[in-house]
Amino acid sequence: MDRVREKLKLVFTGHVDHGKSTVIGRLLYDTGALPQGTVEKIKRVTAETGKNFEFAYLLDAFEEEQKQGITIDTTQLQFKTEKRDYVIIDAPGHKEFLKNMISGASDAEAAFLVVDAERGVEEQSRRHAHMLSLLGLKRIGLIVNKMDLVGFRQAVFEEIASGLDRYFKSLGLQVSLAIPLSALNGENIIKASELLPWYQGPTLIEALDQLEKTQAERKGLRLPIQDVYKFDDRRVLVGRIESGQVKVGDEVRIHPSGKKTQVISLPAWLERDERQTAESGQSIGLMVADEFFNRRGEVISHLVDPPSVSNRFRASIFWLGREPLSQNHRYRLKLATSETEAEISEIVSLIDSSRLARLPAKGQVKQNEVAEVEISLQNPLAIDLFSEHQATGRFVLLDGFDVSGGGIVTHVHPLTDIRHGFEHGSLRARCEVFEEYYYSLGDLSVNKVNPKDLSYTIGDTVPLLGYSYRYPEFFDIIIFRDQMVIQIRAGQVAAMLPLADYAYQGLPLVNGRGFGLLVHSADEWSQARADFEKLTPENEPELARRWLDFNTYRRIPLGLVDFSV
Repeated sequence: MDRVREKLKLVFTGHVDHGKSTVIGRLLYDTGALPQGTVEKIKRVTAETGKNFEFAYLLDAFEEEQKQGITIDTTQLQFKTEKRDYVIIDAPGHKEFLKNMISGASDAEAAFLVVDAERGVEEQSRRHAHMLSLLGLKRIGLIVNKMDLVGFRQAVFEEIASGLDRYFKSLGLQVSLAIPLSALNGENIIKASELLPWYQGPTLIEALDQLEKTQAERKGLRLPIQDVYKFDDRRVLVGRIESGQVKVGDEVRIHPSGKKTQVISLPAWLERDERQTAESGQSIGLMVADEFFNRRGEVISHLVDPPSVSNRFRASIFWLGREPLSQNHRYRLKLATSETEAEISEIVSLIDSSRLARLPAKGQVKQNEVAEVEISLQNPLAIDLFSEHQATGRFVLLDGFDVSGGGIVTHVHPLTDIRHGFEHGSLRARCEVFEEYYYSLGDLSVNKVNPKDLSYTIGDTVPLLGYSYRYPEFFDIIIFRDQMVIQIRAGQVAAMLPLADYAYQGLPLVNGRGFGLLVHSADEWSQARADFEKLTPENEPELARRWLDFNTYRRIPLGLVDFSV
């Protein structure tokens, strides 16, 4: 059997027009990685548009992009050397396309910043370096391109390299190497250039082969659950091991619940592919001894070195949204495979990405600004400091359906006690059934009124009547996000139980926000539960229309009114 070749992912970035795309295009051309006929096709297109052929055009996937003359998407390209395979994640350089860089650079293991020797370091070069630090790319190589425009002078190269070295160190980055070259002429790409006799370092290809892969397998186990497959009575948890190793027989915990269990097998589609051990970078199936209700977003770890579980943390973020990041505004946060609603509870400070100076907070963060913020989550998540585990310490923020920012976790606060919901022993659930809402005509949004803490336990009487809600004396509250059911009998909390233990009893059902569920039979309940197990931001509107009753138990008043009943 052939040995599995090592693969290394790289990201190339740099100020627009500094020659990043030309560097990549030349690299692909010189390593023979281009499909047959590609160069001829690009030459035909450029001739039709009245332009000279450039290696940068090899990266553009569509003729329309070639006509625009700029790269407008994140592209993955592959080439290989005798040592290993490489995947280049090409990150666009224009400010308005920086959001593509977040998703592109997030999987890279090393990065190269391309700087024009004639123009030197510009503002966007510093911004890109800062963003790479936020994405956790500690190893950055510097490529000083277009050395032909400065006569291949050593002094120019050293001035740029030393200046960026100081800036990188202030960001906590490691400058692994600095390479002078001319991508247009192929100087110092594959072979050492005779025009750079003063440079004794590696060529670009040699430098790539000298990079060492990160040793994520030496860290504690982090296995975010991507999905749960059901086969007969078996439940297989699937996901990619981000760090550490796991083997059959290991005792593990599943977070954020913290439930302890044991790995009984690592199944595969074909029996011959089953294994006893798996390590970081591998996508696997995993079966455990206990039948917990597991779902996407949970994280599996060993008993030692577990992740933190919290609903509050401090972070450094890079904001890319057209609308400013605002304090107390709600966003969607994605961390590893988990998603939850998030609120910016405090903007601590702004950071000048050019001078790394801290500036006073202004209540909002504008596009392309860096800030230190406090974030509160609707649901507790398994979280790590980014410095310890990158995959579970890095996140993106969505405003609507747009990726609008990314950042890293710098401090995790203790889990905040539930103030609006239910508690009994070890059972906890957030719930907004008895909270008041109103529709703000000013900003066209639904807002919550929180006059006091609302927490209940078994035996407590609950307020069945409010200004914006009215519930029957007997009903069940289904809290899908916490996998809990609260049973209300004669206006009191009669029981709390895990959703997995609940059987439909023919009583009215409401969800955790007080809207009725259109369920009137055991069969409908089974279908509703199955649908909500697959809830995503994309299918949420469809499930709401199918299963939620917006008229019977709750109404949304227009404007902030007197909510006393």
